[in-house]
Amino acid sequence: MPELNDDRSALAARLKEMREYLQLSQEEVAQMLKIPRSAISLIESGERKVEAVELKRFAEIYQCPLEHLTGSSTKEDKKSKEIAFLARAVSNLSQKDRDELLRFAQFLGDKKGEEGK
Repeated sequence: MPELNDDRSALAARLKEMREYLQLSQEEVAQMLKIPRSAISLIESGERKVEAVELKRFAEIYQCPLEHLTGSSTKEDKKSKEIAFLARAVSNLSQKDRDELLRFAQFLGDKKGEEGK
């Protein structure tokens, strides 16, 4: 069953990546899930299976669709979900920070346009 192990490893990597991206500790995630911190460590190393209910809670905590965690979304789904995730993240910023982010996005867009010339 190498494919199953590959799937578990990929899920483990995505869960760890999301936790670290959100700057959450294993302890913080464990408290939110009401499981021991050692279980988070085992999950992130691919040594422990993730129950469906836990996976749903991970998606809620990490504010991402289940499909992102399972890797089952298409490229287009992934793009639109990334945009939705960014929109949720931006909505929590102050107006000043949103303005700065907009200027940065415009800078990146201009830079990309210059590379195509």
